[in-house]
Amino acid sequence: MKKLFITILFSVPFLLHAQENTLDLKTLINQSFTYFPQFKELGQALDVEQQRIAVAKSAGLPSVQATGSYRYTNPVSEISIPNGNNVLAFQIMPNHNYNTSVDASYTLWDFGVVKAGVDRAKAGLEYAKDNLEFNQSMMAFQVGSIYYQIAYLKNAIAIQDSVINFLEVNKKDTEVKFRNGDALKYDVLSIQSSIDQEGNRKIDLQNSLNKQYALMEYTTGTKAGVAASDFVFPQENRNDLNEALAEAQNNNPEFRLINDRIKQAEAEVKVSQTSGKPSLVMSGGTGYKNGFTPDIDKFRFNYSAGVTLNIPIYQGGRAKKQLRLSQSQLAQSRFSEESLSNTYRKDIQQALIDISSNTSSLVNAARQITEAREAQKLAHSRYKNGIGTNLELTNASTNVQRAELTNLQYKYQLCIAQLTMAKLTGLRYWR
Repeated sequence: MKKLFITILFSVPFLLHAQENTLDLKTLINQSFTYFPQFKELGQALDVEQQRIAVAKSAGLPSVQATGSYRYTNPVSEISIPNGNNVLAFQIMPNHNYNTSVDASYTLWDFGVVKAGVDRAKAGLEYAKDNLEFNQSMMAFQVGSIYYQIAYLKNAIAIQDSVINFLEVNKKDTEVKFRNGDALKYDVLSIQSSIDQEGNRKIDLQNSLNKQYALMEYTTGTKAGVAASDFVFPQENRNDLNEALAEAQNNNPEFRLINDRIKQAEAEVKVSQTSGKPSLVMSGGTGYKNGFTPDIDKFRFNYSAGVTLNIPIYQGGRAKKQLRLSQSQLAQSRFSEESLSNTYRKDIQQALIDISSNTSSLVNAARQITEAREAQKLAHSRYKNGIGTNLELTNASTNVQRAELTNLQYKYQLCIAQLTMAKLTGLRYWR
């Protein structure tokens, strides 16, 4: 009964995922771009920046407005004219004043104020685009990490299954020997204890696997599985640090974000430089109003046109202060580019060390597996023929498990190091 319970316990997780649809890494990453809510927000940010450009351009377009007004005034100015014995009084403005007009204005010359504003808005759009790509890169790395963690755990569980199956067979042989008087009850119990111990390890691995499936669903919105064989990242090993750093500076969206911030700061400097500059504005209007002599109450058509030159003289030094602030922000952005390059140099160097180390370790690990399996066969043969002991067989089985898990760990570490290198160098492996 206990054996049946253990068999069912180990089989349930595989029954749950046996019929799952497996998807490749590229499909899952691109699916996360459309599912994860943050990308909807980032996509909306692009539209916002597009609108900012339109608003900035509109500052250089003509302005047209229609107005209508009424004002009652009392008293009003009058002119008295002697006429013989009488005095004639004339109002030069009405008590009731009506005015309707359509007015237009257009800035003929603004010393590049509008252009600077448009350039600043365009720099904001480029930043929004690169920010979207940067977040896609981070999400791709997160999905890739989950993807390969699932592959690692599924392979680790397969190793546990092989160990448990070997111990089950060993237990059957030992039970036969025990019934024939060639083994002790202690031997049977020791093997069962090993089976239970390996079973608990499998449960722990399965628990971790289920958590990774939950994370995959969180990022991609799908419960699709990962093939255990998908444990190779399609990225060549780079041995040159400077070459990898140059590629990162050209392709990694985080570097483009730094460059975008520099361009934004430069645009802000240009905007600050235009502050307080003169402007030449042409304006005109037409409409109907009263107040014209001799019949000041009559509604009459009128029009006007002119040019206005605005020359700011004193603004409390605000323009110079704003310019110094913008220049300081520009210098800060340029220093951050140097800091980022220094950080990436360190991260790339560590990734290259991991790639080289795990590649070399895999060669030794493959030999260890071969040797451990041969030793396991010999131990099993010796035990079956009554020459070896159960302890020898258990140790041999444990050595095989350790060698396979070590090899699997090196594969996983190599895969993650290559995934990290791809993120650092800006490789778009999901396209």
